[in-house]
Amino acid sequence: MTNLIAATDICTYHGIEYTFIDSLREAGLVKFKIVKRNTYVPETELQKLEKMIRLHHELEINVAGIEAIVHLLERVEQMQEEMRVLRNRVE
Repeated sequence: MTNLIAATDICTYHGIEYTFIDSLREAGLVKFKIVKRNTYVPETELQKLEKMIRLHHELEINVAGIEAIVHLLERVEQMQEEMRVLRNRVE
């Protein structure tokens, strides 16, 4: 079973408002688990969430900007994978 981290603990640790991570959830950027009315972040989502928190804190990027960045990064990864497949076909 996946380890869960309380969303409130993440907010306290990073000094952010819960509304920020809730906005990320609403945008579909981070998945949460609700257990007995408490919100948790699966450990598998933690690295992604912390990257978004850094974008917000260090670069002052809002949720819409983070959403665009995540989309572009996913697209770059897809293109890199396509290039890898094509290179393997040529060799």
